[in-house]
Amino acid sequence: MSDTIRSQSVALITGASSGIGATYADRLAKRGYDLVLVARDAARLKTLSERLQHETGVKITVLPADLTRSEDLARVEDFIRATPQISLLINNAGASLKAGFENSDADAIENLITLNVTSVARLSRVAFDGLIKHPDGAIINIASVMALIPELQSAVYSATKAFVLTFSQTLQFEMAARGLYVQAVLPAATRTEIWERSGKNIDEVPGVMEVGELVDAALLGFDRKEKVTIPPLQDEKQWDDFDALRGAMVPNFLQAHAAPRYKA
Repeated sequence: MSDTIRSQSVALITGASSGIGATYADRLAKRGYDLVLVARDAARLKTLSERLQHETGVKITVLPADLTRSEDLARVEDFIRATPQISLLINNAGASLKAGFENSDADAIENLITLNVTSVARLSRVAFDGLIKHPDGAIINIASVMALIPELQSAVYSATKAFVLTFSQTLQFEMAARGLYVQAVLPAATRTEIWERSGKNIDEVPGVMEVGELVDAALLGFDRKEKVTIPPLQDEKQWDDFDALRGAMVPNFLQAHAAPRYKA
């Protein structure tokens, strides 16, 4: 743990020991945020914390926790409740499976859902009461373009990221009147350790984005108050058209009878 948090701009980042989370920590420290860094690897958190404190002078709290463990998740929730200075929550912790659905055991699937889904929902709910008291209160949820690509056959991972996207979009509507900003960030292939942990060779993947470029783009979207930020998508109109078509279907769902194609 570091010195007592001092500022009114405090960001709590999960999965902060490497990759996207560590890069968010670097960028936000340089913006003057005090930080709460959450991850399993206490040694790497300590190293990152010491470097950022030396470079920026911000206050950093290191909170080692495995968010697949109920007792660790509860401990992070308790910390959030006790730290009203937190104005930004970044739900970044996540993982994928080493095998496809058929070859993954039930425990691995449950752990993935706990980390990618349950922790996101629970930490967001606990943080909400404090976040709405800040004029700049916000949540950043790291989803994935896999939420939109079932063709890539990563059933459980893609489904968890679809949850994160839909959860974020729905919170945007529910919380708009309360002034809470929610951003969903959808990376594509990004050079992080998740590939090695899932047993995949990133060098065989085309179009891999460097993590610094991803986070810098995501933070530009954050500054612009984008609801959904997809850094690799070159044509923004494609997402706008996709979302407009989705919205156009909504009135057609409210029907008392099945569509003619479902009638004999």
